[in-house]
Amino acid sequence: MAPAEIAGACSFRESFRGRQVYRWIARGASSFDEMSDLAKSERERLAALFPRLYSSEPAAELEDADGSLKIQLRLRDGAAVECVLLEDIEGRKTACLSSQVGCPMACAFCKTGTLGYLRNLGPDEIMEQFHLLQKRRGEISNVVFMGMGEPLLNLGAVRKAVAILTDPEGIGLSARKVTISTCGLVPGILDLARNGPKVRLAVSLTTANEELRSELMPVNRTHGLAELKAALLEYQAATGERITLEAALMGGRNSRPEDARALVRWVRPLQVQVNLIPWNRVPGLPFVEPTREELEAFLDILEDSGLVASRRMRRGRGVMGACGQLGDTLRSE
Repeated sequence: MAPAEIAGACSFRESFRGRQVYRWIARGASSFDEMSDLAKSERERLAALFPRLYSSEPAAELEDADGSLKIQLRLRDGAAVECVLLEDIEGRKTACLSSQVGCPMACAFCKTGTLGYLRNLGPDEIMEQFHLLQKRRGEISNVVFMGMGEPLLNLGAVRKAVAILTDPEGIGLSARKVTISTCGLVPGILDLARNGPKVRLAVSLTTANEELRSELMPVNRTHGLAELKAALLEYQAATGERITLEAALMGGRNSRPEDARALVRWVRPLQVQVNLIPWNRVPGLPFVEPTREELEAFLDILEDSGLVASRRMRRGRGVMGACGQLGDTLRSE
């Protein structure tokens, strides 16, 4: 909740009390008892009204050897969702947050896409993932909506979460430290372009081959590559921001030199950074990782064309917490 909403829900006579509670929650308070600038009688009244400050609770926690942390949260209705904390070699911590229980987009190479879709998360359930990860690992510097679900199908809740994350009286993150990732949902991209928030945008492109993308990513059957590119051009014109394109590479499927050249042709004149992600193994899915030679040849073609491209560092694979693996609480063998 925003401060004014908290003031109303708590029946405060003074509006500034809402801001006090808001700031305490932003700092990670677990109960009203911790809110020391409220009178004891007021804390007791609020604790009686709201016995639990959080609606979800951790059901499973897995730590990878690389320092990554994956947490499964049990929600108020018994559903489960996962979030991940990734730490780079310089110690910067990134929270990977989910926006839906399951995912309706059914991308063929993604574990979450095999689960089906149950419901959207509320902004409270999104923020509780952030708070829990921060309590476990300390200050978080970046947030990416790249967890379970398609954020642009739950844009209202995501917008409210972003507003709280970037509020100077709340979490206080810079909007440039927040990324919304989409599989290419054109109406949502246009909504972001026209109505904000002005955060970073990442798009899972995977391939610039129309037929193959439709096979791997059903969204392409509704919003094809030409429509997606037009939406990204409008987004770039409205925001002036460089877009990140994600390409999960699967050996022998979309990792060939001709796939790289097709991507180069499709990108122009967009200003992008391309992240190459070697496919992360998901048991039961009919794909293999690209060889090192495939990956390096693909990257060379992109760089030789003048594109800004990099290979994504692998984090969280040991706990099924890497890109495309969420929805399985088991450790990877």
